[in-house]
Amino acid sequence: MTQEQSRIRNFSIIAHIDHGKSTLADGFLEFTKAVDERQKKKQFLDQMDLERERGITIKAQTVRLSYKGKNGLLYQLNLIDTPGHVDFSYEVSRSLSACEGVILVVDATQGVEAQTMAHASLAIAKDLVIIPVLNKIDLPSARQEEVSDQLKKLVGVTEEEIIHASAKDKIGIHEILERVVSTIPSPQGNNNQNLKILVFDSWFDPYQGVVTLCRVVEGNIKVGDAVSFMQAGKKSTVLKIGVFTPFPVNLKELKTGEVGFIITGIKGIRDVIVGDTLTHTEKPAKAPLTGFKKLKPMVFSSLFPSDANDFAQLKTALEKLALNDSSLVFETENSPAMGFGFRCGFLGL
Repeated sequence: MTQEQSRIRNFSIIAHIDHGKSTLADGFLEFTKAVDERQKKKQFLDQMDLERERGITIKAQTVRLSYKGKNGLLYQLNLIDTPGHVDFSYEVSRSLSACEGVILVVDATQGVEAQTMAHASLAIAKDLVIIPVLNKIDLPSARQEEVSDQLKKLVGVTEEEIIHASAKDKIGIHEILERVVSTIPSPQGNNNQNLKILVFDSWFDPYQGVVTLCRVVEGNIKVGDAVSFMQAGKKSTVLKIGVFTPFPVNLKELKTGEVGFIITGIKGIRDVIVGDTLTHTEKPAKAPLTGFKKLKPMVFSSLFPSDANDFAQLKTALEKLALNDSSLVFETENSPAMGFGFRCGFLGL
């Protein structure tokens, strides 16, 4: 393992909805000076309008931070901000596969809730290092002692291991970052092995095509490399490689253990599947990474235009939506009462 790789820390923040996950991510950005006062805004990593409007994270986002530890060493921190809602559990699972550790955030006023337990179970199943954080201790209604006991029972930690924090008031931010570099292990893998990259999210950009968020598990990838998606069977050439800091920065290559984005010019979001393995076309990996499964719609609904003349417009809107959500499926439906519309399947509503 190179010295560079030994100082990489890949981690995620997991929490129930509204327990302060995105606010804590904002605190990390501010503490590491990734954003200045002029650029700062709430829920910085939640880029979609709907995410800001509803206060939830829908799409996974990554940010590379530079952090100088108390030991004087400079670390590369790759924060993978995952969805917190139950409807996006598979995306969370794939994102956690790109990490060696997680920060488990619990609201001191609300206590352990359903998604806290679900995400904690996922992290335990993947044998990840768990850093427990009791958030919102600044609020008068905080129940620190009671909720600490809940956390101890949930993940089997001691009182000393729980960090008491307030993401809003920037209490405990430094302590959390120190815990990240001291307890979360550096990524394993060999830079000289055949390329294996985990795809843990993607979205469609109208100017560049599909943008793929990924973690290099083995080998390294450079601009111009011929690559294949092992599950989808799609082949392409790497046009652009980079990281978010949180603003996009182009690089020439990504090495083992690093997290970033890759653009190959693929135009169809369904050609890039969450959980797929990216490898070199000429020297492919012997087998894809484990854990892949196809997304299945869980909720179905029929949509009809209020005006029959708007049918084509509704179809165009659904096609655009499908570009950013590979789990969305729809087919034409005809109702004697409503006319022509679409039968749609979603992960959730």
